[in-house]
Amino acid sequence: MKRYLAVFTGSPDKMTQWQALPEAERKRREAEGIAAWAQWAKDHAAQIYDMGGPLSRTKRVTKDGINDVRNNLGGFTLVNAESQEAAAAMFLQHPHFMLFPGDAVEVMEVMPVPGM
Repeated sequence: MKRYLAVFTGSPDKMTQWQALPEAERKRREAEGIAAWAQWAKDHAAQIYDMGGPLSRTKRVTKDGINDVRNNLGGFTLVNAESQEAAAAMFLQHPHFMLFPGDAVEVMEVMPVPGM
């Protein structure tokens, strides 16, 4: 089995639209989404290495110092799968973009660090 990082992405525009929903509608969708996400986690429990979680604001560190930046990264999960295609297939119809305002889930293999 290989390990894969699944990164949940979302645009500021979709989040603005989500926040603009009437509170009752947003709360209803949120409850439905959380229940669906919990079911997804239960269905894939054997493949989930680390459930991960939501990501907060970002600091970018470069040789020039530390700066605040904005990106579309919203959360992550680590999964085990036989192939990248199998890992990606786990996220088809995921609540992140079916019920919540997320854009996509990007899945990439976590490679071993050379020489370590």
